[in-house]
Amino acid sequence: MSKIWKKRSQEEIKSVVFKALEDNVNFSEQNILGIPASYLDDKVFNQDASFVKDAPFISTLIQNPNHIGCHTLGSSESFFKGTQQIEKELIAICGTDILKGKTGNYDGYVASGGTEANIQAMWIYRNFFMQERGASREEIAIIASADTHYSVDKVGNLLALTVKKTPVNENRQIEHDSLRKTLKEAQNEGFKHFIVISNMMTTMFGSVDDISVYTDVLTELDCDFKLHVDGAYGGFYYPFTNKNEDLTFQNEHISSFTLDAHKMAQAPYGTGIFIIRKGMIHFANTREASYVEGEDYTLIGSRSGANAVAVWMILNKNGPYGWHEKVFILQKRTGWMCDKLTELGIEFYRHEHSNIVTIKNEFINKETALKFGLVPDNHANPNWYKIVIMEHVTIEKLSLLVDDIKSHMS
Repeated sequence: MSKIWKKRSQEEIKSVVFKALEDNVNFSEQNILGIPASYLDDKVFNQDASFVKDAPFISTLIQNPNHIGCHTLGSSESFFKGTQQIEKELIAICGTDILKGKTGNYDGYVASGGTEANIQAMWIYRNFFMQERGASREEIAIIASADTHYSVDKVGNLLALTVKKTPVNENRQIEHDSLRKTLKEAQNEGFKHFIVISNMMTTMFGSVDDISVYTDVLTELDCDFKLHVDGAYGGFYYPFTNKNEDLTFQNEHISSFTLDAHKMAQAPYGTGIFIIRKGMIHFANTREASYVEGEDYTLIGSRSGANAVAVWMILNKNGPYGWHEKVFILQKRTGWMCDKLTELGIEFYRHEHSNIVTIKNEFINKETALKFGLVPDNHANPNWYKIVIMEHVTIEKLSLLVDDIKSHMS
């Protein structure tokens, strides 16, 4: 039963958003002189168009609220308190109703995307180990699977941290023995503290790490670790196809999550979501941002309040039951595609709770891949091509791909 998330009518959504905009500063009506912000340039962006009064997201874009900072902590820039409240409710929906955390027992914000959210997590944990454990940078390592998103490699470069990757088996899973080997090698090299990234649906395969493998081996080897779940793809999908509580805040080993609304939630780009347990985000506080009310705990700094409003609108328009139905339909379409590939004897990978189907390279020719926009794991030397069953990917469209594959089979 959802505690915060509910379905709202379009009129209710409009009422909430426009009331929030009224609570924000109005640059055209108030004499605001001290902040480097304004509404969108009205010489370029028509603010008198008749449809704007019925378009809450467009209206928010026009008023251009800056959501700098982390609003779940309390004090924030009071100029934009109205739309900040919407972002706080969005974080609460994700933290409580999707990720099963205790209400108010987490902090978070709408980031530029999953990459930023992953960087934010690892930045916080590096600082935690250095400040609370007295660790040197050379004693901290990032642990991830071979299928983990490349943002982990970016973080290693940015924070000057070593990344240790564990191979996966043919089912795209890490195994106890291989992880144990990776960790023991790291310990022998002098690493004592570990930032661990577990995947909730990988970008290429839609695979989901068995998080118990991480926690089993990490505790067995008495490792000091913080565990982050990268649900950039799966955060708005996997919790609705699998009730496994191992990938929620009910798992005491998990400290933070990445979700990405501009994937399965069909939100505008720039709507990644970062959520972390209370008492941790302050390790990313930039106290030098003293002119920012409430200070800044985020990597991105200034960011669009309209993006938070967009995601809130999408979730509230669907409601929790509508969201379950949406995911249910995508699961059925994915199952249909897998059945057709099986009938043709085509080898593919699909996690049972995922809507990504990844086909071995030898079954897809280049013309088919180009025609249907199939994405390879490596553009220079592909081994796999993936299909992502999104809202617009209907069975009618999938059947065209099936027919095309058939036509090229000898």
